[in-house]
Amino acid sequence: MKEAETWFFRPATQILSPVPVDILAWAARCLRSAVAGWGGADQSGAMNPYSFFVEAHARAFREAEALRPGARAEPLPAPSADAPVALLFSPHPDDECIVGGLPLRLRRESGWRVVNAAVTLGSLQSRRAERLEELEEACGRLGFDLVPAGGGGLEGIRLETRRNRPHHWTHAVNAIGALLLEYRPAAVFLPHAVDGNPTHMGVHALVRHALHRAGEAVRCIAVETEFWSPMEDPNCLVESTTIDVARLVEALACHRGEVSRNPYHLRLPAWMMDTVRRAGERLGGPGSRPPDFLFGTAYGIRLWTERRLREALPEGAFVSASEAPGPLLERLLG
Repeated sequence: MKEAETWFFRPATQILSPVPVDILAWAARCLRSAVAGWGGADQSGAMNPYSFFVEAHARAFREAEALRPGARAEPLPAPSADAPVALLFSPHPDDECIVGGLPLRLRRESGWRVVNAAVTLGSLQSRRAERLEELEEACGRLGFDLVPAGGGGLEGIRLETRRNRPHHWTHAVNAIGALLLEYRPAAVFLPHAVDGNPTHMGVHALVRHALHRAGEAVRCIAVETEFWSPMEDPNCLVESTTIDVARLVEALACHRGEVSRNPYHLRLPAWMMDTVRRAGERLGGPGSRPPDFLFGTAYGIRLWTERRLREALPEGAFVSASEAPGPLLERLLG
């Protein structure tokens, strides 16, 4: 079978074992029942050849609700002392997983050091200690370092804070600036300017402010990410393998308090598939054929230099699973 034909159960057998269910039996049941449903009739009695396809997705989703993260694999070898650093500014615990397609590949394939800078630990004071524990577990599974901004996460990072609480905003800018000067990143990840969530948009403005304040001390690739609202102008689509998507889903499942109310970790593969549909044509042009990726994540990649963003990929780029992403960013940085 081709990898694309088995995506809905291969990751579970490879990544999520051991779990409280027998994965092989689950996969066999899924396959048998899916095959039995091939060409099933709808309520009108008409034969629908896509019944198998839709029912297999639905059945895999419902079966996966019983899965839990398995035993953590052996940690990755530490990056070299001179490895490039990717500094991932995450508005909330869990964003490191959702937009983590490229950072994960930089860590695993290109030997970069990935540092997840947790800008906030969420808005509920009563949950912050628990969310930090969940975040530590998630980052450990992805091989990311973790540093909460300001030592314990920041609060009130919204656009209106800059206007209404200037002293608080300055404190936050200084905290982000300290991280930029400490790590001197080759790449900085931040949400795009209109990412549809007040904290995401606030983090964009905060990181941009801190970059501007850092002046010539920081020259890096700025990688804008998307989640709540798609970017209007992504210029890079990065493919993820089924194994990497399973890693991201498992790490996202570590945020137990969040996914218990909404199992959005199980929807991540579908979101990444839809990204290929949308971003594939946004980069290639209307009516163009998107790349033959099953899963992908869209980014806006530009060069931060001389206190402003400069275009770095005017024609866009598709980064397939067969090519390591590090050399692309290193070439852009010069």
